[in-house]
Amino acid sequence: MSGGRRSGSWLRCCLVGFAIVSALCVCGPALYWKFKKGIRLGQLNSSCPPCNCDCPPPLSLRNFAAGLINLSVSDCGKDDPDLQKEMEKQLVDLLTEELKLREMVSEEQIRHMNITSGEARRVASQYQKEAEKCNAATETCEEARERAERLVVKERKVTSLWERRARQMGWEGE
Repeated sequence: MSGGRRSGSWLRCCLVGFAIVSALCVCGPALYWKFKKGIRLGQLNSSCPPCNCDCPPPLSLRNFAAGLINLSVSDCGKDDPDLQKEMEKQLVDLLTEELKLREMVSEEQIRHMNITSGEARRVASQYQKEAEKCNAATETCEEARERAERLVVKERKVTSLWERRARQMGWEGE
């Protein structure tokens, strides 16, 4: 019993130690840099002069890819007749086309819903017919069971009567 407690407490100590080490590994570097930065800032203010840097300016897009700047949006798709036709349409035409597309989508959804609804009605009707068949079969079985019970009761009465007569005549039974 004490060996089990020792191994349980040893395991618990190992888990606690592992949790502490894990927490230090995760949080330690952040705390280290925070404290180091705080200490360094105090030192910079007292002993370091401001830095003069002669760094080159960062590369801009103009210097990196000069050919891209000359492109304009109006040049985009100028050789595509379908795209030009779309771009020339007025806002009202675009909205009308959008409404027509939405109407077509909604009509397709309604058609699909009607088909699905009709199929669901058909399947429900089929299940209803099957349920009615099962109910009729259950009623038939129940009537047959009740009839069999009545016959068993009658048979027991007849058997009891014949057994009494046999005992009266000297039969001793099994």
